[in-house]
Amino acid sequence: MSAPPAPPILLASTSPQRRAILEQLGIPFEVVTPAYEENDEAGASPSELVRVHAAGKARSVAAGAGDRPVLGVDTAVVLDGKAYGKPGGAEEAAEMLETLGGRTHAVVSGLCLLTPAWEEVAEDTTSVTFRPLTPRDIAAYVASCEWEGRAGAYAIQGLGAGLVERIEGDYLNVVGLPGALLIRLLADRFAGTYGFG
Repeated sequence: MSAPPAPPILLASTSPQRRAILEQLGIPFEVVTPAYEENDEAGASPSELVRVHAAGKARSVAAGAGDRPVLGVDTAVVLDGKAYGKPGGAEEAAEMLETLGGRTHAVVSGLCLLTPAWEEVAEDTTSVTFRPLTPRDIAAYVASCEWEGRAGAYAIQGLGAGLVERIEGDYLNVVGLPGALLIRLLADRFAGTYGFG
């Protein structure tokens, strides 16, 4: 007798990158738009903020989840202790890229996995080093508009790969979801259910 199918995880995110990663990993899921407003507490570290926001997103949809696990994720690009979110326009995107050029920044993600019985909140960090960028490099990338809606003004899975010299850690985390961390939690909490552990 075959095992029952794994219940779909409720993904509290509308991010196409996060959907693509879950599809790539073969994890069944359904998308629910989180009813959560991100308010950054003054003085909170980027690490604290991504954990708070990930948990807030997951909790905001938990009531309608039944017994299904809920997944919330939040990601920040951090350099010298400052978080770089989504740029407000082309000029801000160019400024961010100029700041990140030739330097190593951290991509920090908070992840919350919860059910009615428990809640796990964890984080993962990947180091990303940009090659030195010329004004022409920056102008060409900004003209592509790929930076729109991206923390740190770049997408490593697209043309933004050409800005990167090297990464240390989970590549999927830079794309938008810390895959290795999620697999570890699923293997621990749902051994075998989702094909891990």
